[in-house]
Amino acid sequence: MTYETVEERTVDYCPQINSPADVAEALTPYRNLEQEHFLVLHLDRKNYVKAIKISTIGLVDSCMVHPRETFCEAIKSKCSSIIIAHNHPAGGTQPSKQDEEITERMKKAGEILGIEVLDHVIVTKDSYYSCVRGT
Repeated sequence: MTYETVEERTVDYCPQINSPADVAEALTPYRNLEQEHFLVLHLDRKNYVKAIKISTIGLVDSCMVHPRETFCEAIKSKCSSIIIAHNHPAGGTQPSKQDEEITERMKKAGEILGIEVLDHVIVTKDSYYSCVRGT
């Protein structure tokens, strides 16, 4: 399996995240991509987006993810919390067993680092799913 680690852009606007729908809207540019992208939204203490980073880019149906890459830029940006997210290019928002394991692993890593993982959102071109809220 191949993957690459890529740093993405600082957002030009600062939306406040109050729901998974807000996350899905902030991730609009990533919803139609043909490969899985694992994304990290850096949030300030009031849940305004400081940056959206691509942690890894995977294949059509999988993406290797590690806390090291996920939290590296979050630590540098001194964010208060993060939301992790990824797209499902083939559609369907139901999380896989691997998605559930990643969510738990990232939450544990965030606890150790003092950066709370607020949610893991799966997006498709016309839908989204919150792994934390189950909707």
